[in-house]
Amino acid sequence: MDGKPLATRVRAEVAEDVARAGGLRLATVLVGDDPASHLYIGLKHRAAREAGIDPVDHRLPAEAPEADVLDLVDRLNADETIDGILVQSPLPPHVDEPSVMRSIDPVKDVDGLHPLNAGQLYLGRPTLVPATPLGVMALLAEYDVPLAGARAVVVGRSALVGKPVVHLLLGEHATVTICHSRTADLAAQTLAGDVLVVAAGRPRLIAAGMVKVGAVVVDVGQSPTDDGLAGDVDPAAAERAALLTPVPGGVGPMTIAMLLRNTVRAAGFRRGELPFPRFEA
Repeated sequence: MDGKPLATRVRAEVAEDVARAGGLRLATVLVGDDPASHLYIGLKHRAAREAGIDPVDHRLPAEAPEADVLDLVDRLNADETIDGILVQSPLPPHVDEPSVMRSIDPVKDVDGLHPLNAGQLYLGRPTLVPATPLGVMALLAEYDVPLAGARAVVVGRSALVGKPVVHLLLGEHATVTICHSRTADLAAQTLAGDVLVVAAGRPRLIAAGMVKVGAVVVDVGQSPTDDGLAGDVDPAAAERAALLTPVPGGVGPMTIAMLLRNTVRAAGFRRGELPFPRFEA
């Protein structure tokens, strides 16, 4: 399952939407000097510009106190020229990441990590959903993978990928099992999956023999190794799987494409073009 052609199409659609909207602005917040985070922010900025979205770059030193991060987010929340806000993770250890994510206006939360957006997904009424899970689902739809009634197995339970993917799959009427580091006999679980989504962040965790013959496998992992980026699934699994996403080139391009689509969606919510739930404390 090649993510590049679909990502290209999504980005072209986003560019058309942005042009109709008269331009959008996406604020990014980077705290510290993590090399991977700098790389990811650069890729997101370039993709945003190509789609006509103005990236507004904010950077704070690694030693910046949590109060400074929260103050910056508050100012971006109040800025009517900003359509979406993205706080790049990971944050330095002294900054409480959940607190920062909760501080983002849920209407501008393009990462879909605010409790309101996470709760809407839990209720089956998704508003803004993390980009990588959206990319996974878009790939499955693009390749006409039947989900209703299928046995889907998700390896990894992160708030950014694993848990949202579970709820999206449930929304498509799949029967879902979620596995994690405490799962006993992981192979027995993965071998039962008609659809296998692996987002554990452990290179080649899933050996070829752990994949059901004819399964559809989505490998979300991207770990740097001496041989380049490695996925969570052994590439030899292609001999057993009906479909398998490559690493790189599978889910990765879709993540940025869906982030851009989320920015358009956030702008629609913020401008009242789409209904967004509001709850008073």
